[in-house]
Amino acid sequence: MNTTVSIVTLGCKTNQFESAAMAEQLRQAGFRQVAFEAGAELVIVNTCTVTAATDTQSRKLIRRARRFNPQARIVVTGCYAQIDPQQLNRLPGVSLVIGNQEKGKLLECLADNSEAGQIRVADIRNSQVVEPLSLTGFEQRSRAFVQIQNGCDAFCSYCIIPYARGRSRSVLTADIISQIEKLTANGYPEIVLTGIHIGHYGQDLKPQTDLLTLLKRIEQSGFSGRLRLGSVEPTELPEDLYKYVIESNWICPHFHIPLQAGDDEVLQRMNRHYSTGFFASLLDNIHRLSPDAAIGLDVITGFPGESDAQFERTCRFLEHLPFSHLHVFPFSKRAGTPAAEMTGQLSAALIKERAAMLREIGVQKQQNYLDRFIHAQLELVLEGGEVDGLRKGLSQNYLPVRIPADSAQPGELCSVAIDGLHNDGLIGQVVA
Repeated sequence: MNTTVSIVTLGCKTNQFESAAMAEQLRQAGFRQVAFEAGAELVIVNTCTVTAATDTQSRKLIRRARRFNPQARIVVTGCYAQIDPQQLNRLPGVSLVIGNQEKGKLLECLADNSEAGQIRVADIRNSQVVEPLSLTGFEQRSRAFVQIQNGCDAFCSYCIIPYARGRSRSVLTADIISQIEKLTANGYPEIVLTGIHIGHYGQDLKPQTDLLTLLKRIEQSGFSGRLRLGSVEPTELPEDLYKYVIESNWICPHFHIPLQAGDDEVLQRMNRHYSTGFFASLLDNIHRLSPDAAIGLDVITGFPGESDAQFERTCRFLEHLPFSHLHVFPFSKRAGTPAAEMTGQLSAALIKERAAMLREIGVQKQQNYLDRFIHAQLELVLEGGEVDGLRKGLSQNYLPVRIPADSAQPGELCSVAIDGLHNDGLIGQVVA
């Protein structure tokens, strides 16, 4: 078999991980992966459905796939496929729609797809366990993701993900360690633990366990690379967990903590179970123990009913927090969520304006953080590709650093002396 295949992925790191696992299944079956624009014979669109805007983006990708190759066999999967398979199935050119649980059985689904218009989407909300997808490598990546958990029990008022991913379900600790060992043996110097709600890890297992215990088990396994945590909810970062991360030189000093709003009333309407005071205290404690740690935040602006005063409080709150990276998400109504039905929906123009103001705060915070590391020495994992004779790497504290391309190879772990700023990051020289 030499059938060409292209996989295009929207959304989170969990989707990226699952796309990589599907790609490996296909390669092992003899498919040849090509770029999306090449007009592959088989196109898999791994969708996101966090907002109505991402649904639109998914549909556009399906239409583009048909333009690149009108005879392409188009398979749609991911969270949009899980939530509304019928709508996707009606789009011209779609041959098969499969749910998130069916990704692990992709080859079986393809073999059974004898005619166009088929749907293979199980009710994920009834699933009690997660079946981890197996991976031995990530093409064109220097870092490898390991899925430790899937699903979410939080039911934030703006979010459809609990319906698209089901309840929180944890991968067995032994399976996680086995996956890490396999990827480390294949030369990956950094492992990223990913999932939808990783701070809830182990609560569904018998006996119950937690994320801190998992990290200790990984350390006891003799893991010799460096580890990075995905996003962890603020209420699921107890002191013993963040202290362990900070004190462990094999875990990257990088915390990604969703804030979502800097006003207590807005947080309540979002069904977020913490206050701004709690959040500020958490960040202050982490920063006090590890002033150089990277702290990335997510914030949503334009939530229904967000007044000028509440937005202003979010701005002032962010200005006083010790963080390094800010991801700003303009609110977009998602049908099926309580927030979509709330009164006080804001105009798209106002939401766009507020998002731009928040991004300015984020840019300034990151600039201040970058300045701290000029003339410092950082450890990088180098990525593939080069631009203008420079290769990019990622530091332990999540900073992009460029070095001369001929001084090290992709996938290498190297120490770099930082000379100064470069575009969105830093530039330096490899230390011999």
